[in-house]
Amino acid sequence: MGIYRLLSHLLLACCLLWPGFTLAQVQLERTEAQQLLTALADSSFAEKKAVVNRIAGSGDDRARYWLESFGANKLGRIEDSGQFIIVLSNRGRNWTVEDALTKENLGEISRRDIDTIRVNNALRNELEGILSVIDLKSSDEDQRLTAARALKGSVSGTLAERLPTLIDEEQSADVQAALTEALAIYQVEEQGDITAVATLSGSLNSEARAALQQAMRSDDPALAAAAAKAMESIEQKLKLNRAAETLYFGLSLGSVLVLAAIGLAITFGVMGVINMAHGELIMLGAYTTWGMQQLLPGQPGLALVLSIPAGFLVAALAGIAIERTVIQHLKGRPLETLLATFGVSLILQQLVRTVVSPLNRTVITPDWMSGSLMINEALSLTLNRLYVIGFALVVFAGLMLIMRKTRLGLDVRAVTQNRAMARSMGIKATKVDILTFGLGSGVAGLAGVALSQITNVGPNLGQAYIIDSFMVVVFGGVGNLWGTLLAGLSLGTINQLLEPWAGAVLAKILVLVLIILFIQKRPRGLFPQKGRAAEG
Repeated sequence: MGIYRLLSHLLLACCLLWPGFTLAQVQLERTEAQQLLTALADSSFAEKKAVVNRIAGSGDDRARYWLESFGANKLGRIEDSGQFIIVLSNRGRNWTVEDALTKENLGEISRRDIDTIRVNNALRNELEGILSVIDLKSSDEDQRLTAARALKGSVSGTLAERLPTLIDEEQSADVQAALTEALAIYQVEEQGDITAVATLSGSLNSEARAALQQAMRSDDPALAAAAAKAMESIEQKLKLNRAAETLYFGLSLGSVLVLAAIGLAITFGVMGVINMAHGELIMLGAYTTWGMQQLLPGQPGLALVLSIPAGFLVAALAGIAIERTVIQHLKGRPLETLLATFGVSLILQQLVRTVVSPLNRTVITPDWMSGSLMINEALSLTLNRLYVIGFALVVFAGLMLIMRKTRLGLDVRAVTQNRAMARSMGIKATKVDILTFGLGSGVAGLAGVALSQITNVGPNLGQAYIIDSFMVVVFGGVGNLWGTLLAGLSLGTINQLLEPWAGAVLAKILVLVLIILFIQKRPRGLFPQKGRAAEG
C-alpha cells in the first residue's frame, strides 16, 4: 500500500509541476464561464445581446447548450449558492436540474429556489441567428450546410453584417452558395438591393421566391422589373420539376400496375382464363406481409424481406388450389370460368374479413424505405415508391429469365402458341397449366407485398387493381411480358398526367376510352401474340 501511495503522490507532483497544467487552467475556464453566465444573468435586456455574442464567440463547446437553454427559459441559478443550473424538467413544484458547467445531475430543487434568467422576444429572435453562426463554424461540413440552409429567410441585421466574412472564410462551395443565397434574400427583402435579385434568379427555395414576389410589388420600377424577370426563370424551372415529379408518380403507379398485371398476363396468355380472383391473390400477398410483421414485431425490415418468398408461396399455393378445384373443370368455357372465379374472389374476401378483420391493417415501412431522396428544393422522390419501381423491374427481369432460359418457360411458350401441337410433341399441357397458374399467382402475391408499402392492407385491396390489370394485359398484348411492362408504365403515366385537370374518376374513364379506341385499330394489342393459335 505504501508503494502505491508513494507512486500516486509522485504522479500528482509531476502533473502539478508540468508547464501549463490543468488545475489552474480548468479553474480559469470555470471562472471565465462563471463570469460570462453571471454577466448574462445580471445585465439588462439591452446589455444581454453583447454578452450573448461573447458567449457565442468564446469557442466553448457548451456555448450552444447554454444559449439554447437561455432561449427556452431553462437557464438559471440557485438563489442561495449562485450555482448556475439548467432545468431538465419543470413540472410540478420541484424541478429536475443539472449543473450548467459540469452537466452533473443535481436532482430535484424547489422552483422557488431557482432564479430563471429571463429572455425577451427580441433577444430570442437574435439568438436564432447567433446559434446559426456557432453551427457555421463547426468542423462538420454537413452541419454547416444544414445551418446555412436554415438561414434562408431568417437572417437578421446583425447576422447580415457577419455573413460576408463567413462566406469568404468558408471552404465548401455548397455552404458558400447557401450562405450567399440567404444573404441575398435578406438584401432583397430588407434593403431592396437590385443586385441581389440576380443571385436569386433560378433559385427553387420558397423563401427566395417569397422575397422576389415582395420585390415585384416594390415602388422601385427597376427592382420590380428585375424581380419579375427572375421569377420567370424560376417558374420555368418549377414547371420542369413538376413535370419530373408527375413522371415519377406515373412510373411508380405504372410499376404497381405491371406487378399486378404481369402474373395475369401469363395465366391469361397460356390458359385463356379470365381469373377474376387475381385481385384477391394480390390481397393475400399483402396480408402475408402484415402477418410476417406480427410474427417479427419490431423488425419491419426483416419481416419485409421474408415476406417476398412467403407472399409468393402463399399466393402460388392459393392459385394452384383454385386451378385444381375450379378452373380445370371449366376449360373452354370462359363465361363460366369468369363467374366461378368471381365467386372465389368473394369467398376469399369474406374469409379474410372473418379470420383477420374487416378493417384495414397498416404495414410498417422499414426505416431504409422511409423518407425521400432530395433532388433539389422543389423535387424529392419518396423512397418507398422508388423501391417499388426497382422491385417491379427485378420481378420482370426474373420472369423474363424463367421464360427464356428454363424448360418451364419453353413449355409455356409452346403451349401459348399452339396447345395441340405442344401436346403432340410430348409436353404435358395440364402440368404446364398448373405450374403457370401457380407462377402467375405467386407474382400476384409479390405485387401485394409491394402494395403493402404504399397503401393500407384490407379485404378490398385487390378490387382496385383487377380492372386496371386486365386493361394492361389487353393493351400490351395477351401473354407478352414486354407488352405488359410497356403498357403498365404507359397507362400509369397517362393516368397521372390526366388526373390534375380531369380528376381521378374522369381520368380513368378517359384512359378506358383511349384503350377502346386503340383496340379498334390493333385488336391484339401493342405486341400481338405469335403462332397458329393467335391466327385462329
